Amino acid sequence: MAETVTTPKKKKSRRSVPQGQVHVQATFNNTIITFTDPNGGALTASSAGACGFRGSKKGTAYAAQVAAEKAATAAKQQYGVGKVDAYVSGVGLGRDAAIRALAAQGIQVETIKDVTGVPHGGVRPRKARRV
Repeated sequence: MAETVTTPKKKKSRRSVPQGQVHVQATFNNTIITFTDPNGGALTASSAGACGFRGSKKGTAYAAQVAAEKAATAAKQQYGVGKVDAYVSGVGLGRDAAIRALAAQGIQVETIKDVTGVPHGGVRPRKARRV
């Protein structure tokens, strides 16, 4: 007879991240909000599409606000995030709305940094017009 020995399960300690980062990727078609720890490891994320918006409504400022509220409440409840540094990327309508929604949720935004990529070289120009 083989006895099965069960080791007592360790209770998973609730990870506390009082200071973190929030990355806002605002495109014309969608807005993605990701909460990370200070090293950049993702904690929670949400997007306009995940909040039920479809089609061209995903690119609106209101959709970005709803997505930011959803991600912020999850980050506060699960990890106790209180202060964040915001990194905004992209040129969509949800840039400002997402950060304002975070402030309304009671998360203190310490710094806001624009990390939108800048083309160095750009696209190939059109061929020369011959007259």
